[in-house]
Amino acid sequence: MLSHKKSLNILKKTNALIEGHFVLSSGLHSPRYIQCAKLLSFPHFAKDICLSLANKIKKKFKSIDLILAPAMGGVIIGYEIGKLLKKETIFCERIEGKFKLRRGFHIKKGSRVVVIEDVITTGKSSLECVKLITDAGANLIGFATIIDRSTKKTLKIKKKIISHMKIKVPTFKKSKLPEELKNTPISVPGSRFIK
Repeated sequence: MLSHKKSLNILKKTNALIEGHFVLSSGLHSPRYIQCAKLLSFPHFAKDICLSLANKIKKKFKSIDLILAPAMGGVIIGYEIGKLLKKETIFCERIEGKFKLRRGFHIKKGSRVVVIEDVITTGKSSLECVKLITDAGANLIGFATIIDRSTKKTLKIKKKIISHMKIKVPTFKKSKLPEELKNTPISVPGSRFIK
């Protein structure tokens, strides 16, 4: 199992965790930004983190039939965890703003499904996946993620989340920015608003 310190070093080395002044997709400002795609672009660094998460999932969830990952962020991590656990792994995509299964993917009635993402903040994408699971007559057994950056205030998921690591990312309203953020140029990271 990787230590928290070693994991943070890997995130920083791959630029998956960066510092500055960021406007998040929520509109809130933060001095930290997490982009797991950067971590996953270095498989030799990501492998230990994926193995750690797979081991935690195996301990917590005794019987899994299927892994469901939301595109885009969950696709690679879903694949890696599916490979390690030897489980079928599919992904859903946004079509006209809603997650749908395409490419011949389907969820069998009665199957036991884990939703896997790269980062969970509010749980919005994960909860949208749950609708696909329940509509198929399958059973959600839980959620897993590389990084859990949720807080009690932001999280909409009520079940426990299995994560490789929990990272606190402070956020601020534009009207309540600390002095150091006010004096740092703004970046708008992420891909949620790319057309």
